[in-house]
Amino acid sequence: MSPTEVRVGVVGVGIMGTDHAERLASRIAGARLVAVADPDRVRATALADRLGTEVLADPLALVASPDVDAVVLASPGFAHEEQVLACLAAGKPVLCEKPLTMDDESSLRVVRAEVEHGTRLVTVGFMRRFDPEYAEARALLGTGERGRLLLLHNVHRNRSVPNADFRSEMIVRDSLVHEVDSSRFLFDDEVVEVTVLAPAPTRHAAEGVLDPQVALFRMAGGGLVTNEVFVNSQVGYEVRFEAVAERGSLTAGLHTTALLGTSAAAGGGAWGGVVPADYRRRFARAYDLEVQAWVDGIRVGTGAVGASAWDGYAATAVSTAGMASLATGTPVAVELAERPSLYRATADPVAVP
Repeated sequence: MSPTEVRVGVVGVGIMGTDHAERLASRIAGARLVAVADPDRVRATALADRLGTEVLADPLALVASPDVDAVVLASPGFAHEEQVLACLAAGKPVLCEKPLTMDDESSLRVVRAEVEHGTRLVTVGFMRRFDPEYAEARALLGTGERGRLLLLHNVHRNRSVPNADFRSEMIVRDSLVHEVDSSRFLFDDEVVEVTVLAPAPTRHAAEGVLDPQVALFRMAGGGLVTNEVFVNSQVGYEVRFEAVAERGSLTAGLHTTALLGTSAAAGGGAWGGVVPADYRRRFARAYDLEVQAWVDGIRVGTGAVGASAWDGYAATAVSTAGMASLATGTPVAVELAERPSLYRATADPVAVP
């Protein structure tokens, strides 16, 4: 591997994979996009022609290619286990978009394979850890000046979902999973119980889909987290939180001022600011910082950064329990395997840009 350049291949060129490919081709220092792979050969070829890179028909061939140093996986979740395991077998760092896998058993297999390898190679794409506001809140809470974090209130709203097959369980597995990781990140603690409830659904949801949903997390240290997830809000992409500590609170995601700032009333009972259309705009800076940190870690040999395979497994386990709770409306305990020593350190700190 060149000490100054990481050759990256991208598997999956849907919305997120295309976004990552464009990022690697134009905005990430020390990286070069060398290949893309996707079952949709027409889409992959069009992207490759536009970005001036190679197209490979088989994702596993991309992983195995001697011309690829590291891999970004933006493929569907059901393909992740095989592809991540292939990256581990090849000894190649991999940035895997969430979820790590579709269930906790397969995620645990990935964890055990990485432990057997002996080195952290897997980063799971929970980009909120790199958002300046989330990172600053984590740093401020870590100083202890505000005392213990007691309560966390999360709001996660999408304008709509493009996939008609986006069912109630997917709201837990594919949307709420971000709140799972950000809650673990801010508390630096595990979720031990989850309850998922739903009011009367919006008429904008597909038939039979429970949307919005409200989830309650109990943390191992006694903290509580409330989460609202509303994927058909008809407004835009809103993600924010309020963290309530023993001495003061931290609020992020208002889209008007920096963390801890206040907004000026705009008149007519409205607040200033713009609600972004989708996650790529809301977390554009976080994605850039995440991928740059990933590439930098590979280049200088400091190892994987951000959410680990263990974090991916823990998030999947909570989501699995959440889907069970959604079905019954009752609390479900989250049971995790023993945490391997490879992941014993607290969640990776993220420097505030």
